[in-house]
Amino acid sequence: MTIRAIILGLLGAALICGCSYFNDQILQQTYLVGNNMPITVYGFLILFCLIVNPLLRKHAFKGKELALIIAMTLAACCVPGAGLLRTFSTSLILPHHINKTEPGWKSNNILEIIPERMLADVSQDEGTSLIGFVQGLGGVDKKFTLFDVPWNAWSRPLLFWVPLVLTVWLSMIALAPMFHRQWAQHEHLPYPVAAFTNALLPTEKSNLSDVFKNKFFWFATAFVFLIHFNNFLCSWYPEYMIPCKTSINLVPMAKLVPAFQRGNGAGLLAPVIYFSIVGLAYFLSSDVVLSCSIGPYIWCYVCGCFAAYGISLTETIDGTYYLGLNLQSMLNFGAYFGMFIIILYLGRRYYASAFKRAIGLKSGDYVEPHVVNGVRCFLILLPLLFIQMLAVGLEWPLAILYIAVLFLFYIMISRVMCETGIFYIQPFFMPSGVVWALFGSGTLGTKQLMILLMFSLVLVVDPRETLMPFISGSLKVNDDQQLKLGKSISWCTVALIVGMAIAIPMTIFLQYKYGTPWADTWASKVVPRMTCDNVNAVAQKLLQQDKLETTAAYTSLQRIMAMRPEPSAMLAGIIGIALVLVFAFARLHITWWPIHPVLFLVWATEPQRRMAGAFLIGWIIKSLVSKYGGAKCYQLLKPTMFGLVAGEILGALIPCIICAIYYGMTKEIPPRFMVLPS
Repeated sequence: MTIRAIILGLLGAALICGCSYFNDQILQQTYLVGNNMPITVYGFLILFCLIVNPLLRKHAFKGKELALIIAMTLAACCVPGAGLLRTFSTSLILPHHINKTEPGWKSNNILEIIPERMLADVSQDEGTSLIGFVQGLGGVDKKFTLFDVPWNAWSRPLLFWVPLVLTVWLSMIALAPMFHRQWAQHEHLPYPVAAFTNALLPTEKSNLSDVFKNKFFWFATAFVFLIHFNNFLCSWYPEYMIPCKTSINLVPMAKLVPAFQRGNGAGLLAPVIYFSIVGLAYFLSSDVVLSCSIGPYIWCYVCGCFAAYGISLTETIDGTYYLGLNLQSMLNFGAYFGMFIIILYLGRRYYASAFKRAIGLKSGDYVEPHVVNGVRCFLILLPLLFIQMLAVGLEWPLAILYIAVLFLFYIMISRVMCETGIFYIQPFFMPSGVVWALFGSGTLGTKQLMILLMFSLVLVVDPRETLMPFISGSLKVNDDQQLKLGKSISWCTVALIVGMAIAIPMTIFLQYKYGTPWADTWASKVVPRMTCDNVNAVAQKLLQQDKLETTAAYTSLQRIMAMRPEPSAMLAGIIGIALVLVFAFARLHITWWPIHPVLFLVWATEPQRRMAGAFLIGWIIKSLVSKYGGAKCYQLLKPTMFGLVAGEILGALIPCIICAIYYGMTKEIPPRFMVLPS
């Protein structure tokens, strides 16, 4: 580890956190982060390794240095976008604005249920703090600085949320080395994104990676890049350019299978070809690729079969949309929980040894010092997180259950990415929903439900950019480059904190300068009303049942005794667990079994609907190469697959750079252009 690598790592974290909101919401280009394989990080890595590093000659960066820079930059990528700040500030202030036009919220005093420290305080100067946020305070000719932001409205929520978010994230960083050791060295997971990263890094013998010297890599890179750049030019000159389609339209074929069509499967027959997904799929086992590709198709068929009998697997059981309780989310949770059981069973000996060493007990297995220290940090941070949740009124049984599901949520997202290469992941269940299903709304009451939903709104509402997958992938790259993982993790923590210190004030400043990003309907119109809409629906139901005051008066023990699990939700969760366990057993004991249980973790999720077609193409390519080309041909085509990934990343990054330069010169918003799913 060198000083220049640490400085560049911190600089990378600062640039990502300082520029993302401007690019994503003002210029409205492909998100700089957008998912767990950020185009900025990997795009600039390609350009640096290809152009800059060879020119440095004897001062060129080594693979170890670049691995640390990438790790530190990735650690901060969870901050500026969907991982936190895309919806953080809008969720904490816009409920005050929406409340003005929602008579149902007013009649049930919904906003008063939210603990004060969880929302922005607009009571002192509503015209500046609220209306200024909605409409913007920085006119065309009006000077607006960071000091003009009404920070008094934000001091209270920031003092609560920032320490809590940091506690959660530092806990994940602390646990990541333990899981990485088990997954990488004992279970030999493929880590396809890490494999792509390692392929770009310089070797000990040369300042230029071998993959950049391969003609197949350049053919694939140029092919994909030119397709995307042509489409970028089409967005500027639609009257002159002819777009290259990256999708296939087979929607009319849905009529051939009525059940599939009833299950909303027609959209799956117009798949978008994401070349990066095709490339990464090449490095996975065939059963994983097949499962990821056919999962959404099977889900739509199953939904259609149930719909024929009047049963909807996607409708809300209780509450309203997304954060509400439904069969689909509980089925997903059951699948994740079942896979979590398998993961714990496979690594039971190593995990037990790590925790024993952490509390000073002897263990027969060797555990690395940085893993032991990480587990110790986790054991210190866990009660701190528990106390922070109790501080806003969440009762202790609910806090324990929520924290348990929250860490299962993060660990399993990381596992899915390491095993499948799916860099755009949304599990489509919420920790708050699991607690809701176990207790029932008639037992939780409106206040406890509101607190649970607020935690989910900030921590996991859109987990496409999650810290633990970033850290897990970085650990694999750092491990392969023979870096000391303990020091690497420490610097990643520093980069994360630096990123938060830059991104939070910068995002709030730009929102007050330009106003609420109404073009991003998810961040401005959907997410800010989720918690209140759900609690309002529950309040109406409890009023009709004359239970509103009764549930509010429960003590923690009385709430446990009054638990009324939602039967259909519990059944869906049990089915999810059973499906994963049965398919895992079949995979281990039947040699020809073609399906991996990961199918049930991704089959009912919206991101996988987008990527299923690309996975299917990747599976076909891999199967044909393996069957007819053999091992030699398979190895020969690896650079080609890396080229597909590199071409798509550059095809997204270069337009972002051009649009930023264009805006800087003209102050005009360029045409919107998106490449990767985000």
